[in-house]
Amino acid sequence: MDSSQFTPVHWLNHWADTTPEKVFLHQPIDRKVHTHTWSQIKTKVESIAAALHHLGLNRGDKVAILAKNCAEWLIADLAIMRAGMISVPIYPSANADTIQYVLDHSEAKAAFIGKLDNWQAAEPGVSGNVIRISMNYETMPCQYDWQKLDDLGAPLAEYLPRLDDLMSIIYTSGSTGNPKGAMISYRSYSWANDRIVKILGFTDKERFLSYLPLAHITERCLVEGAAYHCNMTLYFTESLEHFVADLNYAKPTVFFSVPRLWSLFQKNIIDKIGNSKLNILLSTPVVKGLISKKIRTGLGLEHARLTASGSAPISPAIIRWYQKIGINICEAWGMTENCIYALGNFPFNEAMIGSVGPVLPGCEIKTTDEDELLFKSPGLFDGYYKNKIATEEAFDEDGFFKTGDLAKIGELGEVKLIGRVKDNFKTAKGKFVSPVPIEKMLAQDTHIELLCIIGAGMSAPVCLVQLSEGASAMPQEQVRIALQETLKQVNRTLESHQKVGAMVIVDESWTPENDVLTPTLKIKRHVLHQRFNEKVDELKGERVLWEHEL
Repeated sequence: MDSSQFTPVHWLNHWADTTPEKVFLHQPIDRKVHTHTWSQIKTKVESIAAALHHLGLNRGDKVAILAKNCAEWLIADLAIMRAGMISVPIYPSANADTIQYVLDHSEAKAAFIGKLDNWQAAEPGVSGNVIRISMNYETMPCQYDWQKLDDLGAPLAEYLPRLDDLMSIIYTSGSTGNPKGAMISYRSYSWANDRIVKILGFTDKERFLSYLPLAHITERCLVEGAAYHCNMTLYFTESLEHFVADLNYAKPTVFFSVPRLWSLFQKNIIDKIGNSKLNILLSTPVVKGLISKKIRTGLGLEHARLTASGSAPISPAIIRWYQKIGINICEAWGMTENCIYALGNFPFNEAMIGSVGPVLPGCEIKTTDEDELLFKSPGLFDGYYKNKIATEEAFDEDGFFKTGDLAKIGELGEVKLIGRVKDNFKTAKGKFVSPVPIEKMLAQDTHIELLCIIGAGMSAPVCLVQLSEGASAMPQEQVRIALQETLKQVNRTLESHQKVGAMVIVDESWTPENDVLTPTLKIKRHVLHQRFNEKVDELKGERVLWEHEL
């Protein structure tokens, strides 16, 4: 049978039969690592699947998973599939309103509840009509306990999902409005995962630390799904406090991350060694190899043959910096709607830095006259749950998905993202501004952690800035002078209507909790516009101000 036709339940049965004693999952709890073999996982999956039916659920019912990454997350997901039900993953950082919306909209009848940073804040979102099943962690009160599920229900008859069955409803964290539930079939999911394994050359020797949210399509496919296809070993982290220790324990051969974490790693290295000293060491041939290896070992990446970044644009300057220490970061792009398999700089090609790479095998792309990127592949979703209008609007007449991203395709086939269709705005002068290219130029300044340009209906665009940790500790005037210089340099390259009138340093850090960031850490531009447009509307003259100075 073609491996792209295998569902996760097929793989569970296959590996439990052929490699029953291989440890698939490593989970640290109270600093003790608990391991799970394929044989043990299958036994637990069978008992949980039977318990779900015992609790009154039937095939086709929706079951949510609300938890941070852990071994039990994957086991619960497999159990939902084995029971013939449909999973609804929810971000562990989601607020109560979002949790309630997803549960209500999906019509979920039960929810697996795992470890959460603040379960007290999340609990109001889990209504009383949803059956709560707790995992092996301290969490909100639940009717049923993970360990006691083994005692419920008789063994289930053999069941294998069909490829055209609905596997999961994944709610996209849009920057505006309520999230939409993307319907992912087993066929799309399995095809994408099979392609991921082949294009990245994954084998059963791979080690992977799973820490980006499993509720997001990236981790769900690139890690969970790919692991089923190639029988790699997965490790989990216990907490943010122990992240570095768990990373060093896992010694991953593959490491995917996001720009913010790559930037944080860079900062920590520079803070320890000093930028000038590091540059001298890396410019000395005899020393460069030794210091580079030491840095990679300190990060826990000395065994990583493949490193990548996604979710948001990463600065080319950061990629080139990591090149100096022997780490080639491959940038990639994908969406929930295409099971994340779409574009990527694989294998790493230095000439494609600044892009998200070319289209991957099996996929098709084109651009409209307005530069919107359109996409087609067998990995596309089946539409938005209970939203026929949005589904119809999402595709063109040839079946290409409208990504909402603006892009240019280069001579090498590389795709450069230049913004979002909905991000472009018109200033009070009646001129359109694309903020993303300007943000990329400003982001080269190391004093900046996050930034967002607003300007709809305003006299000039204004850049809102969250300072890096290092810059926050520096004297304000020193930071002000440095940012003013950056602003002037960038403005010199822009047309008059694009020039940024001012920079404003925000007082409050941007987080999902204060509704500025999505659960996947994308900035909600419209939220910042609503909060700041009246305060900054008249700012001009390339000024740099702190929010409290407005």
